Amino acid sequence: MAKTKNIEYYCKFCQSVTKMERTAETVSGDENKVWAKCKKCRQKMIVDLAQYEEAVKSKVPELDTATGITYSPARSFNVGDSLFHEKLNDFGVVVSKETTSGGRSSIVVKFQNSGEKKLIETINPQ
Repeated sequence: MAKTKNIEYYCKFCQSVTKMERTAETVSGDENKVWAKCKKCRQKMIVDLAQYEEAVKSKVPELDTATGITYSPARSFNVGDSLFHEKLNDFGVVVSKETTSGGRSSIVVKFQNSGEKKLIETINPQ
């Protein structure tokens, strides 16, 4: 049985960054491409390891305070939006959107100092 390793990668089926179970099996002799199975939706896909390494090394760019939208759970955000979280006192970029098990929307934000965090969005104020 082939050795496996878990990586975080963008699943085109879930449309979010999820944990993937990677096999050592390469695709068509290309050492940079391997098969991986999403642990969330169980779909198999080809992962480009060179692209993965580049994404891991990439850092959130320095953001100007004028470009960041202040985070509020009552707002809706799009992938690529920059935001400012007042409690964390940190700027970040929305990297993916997900639906929670309770049916609510959430966003995954990569912050400059706090790392990657999952935040709730579009909660109706009562």
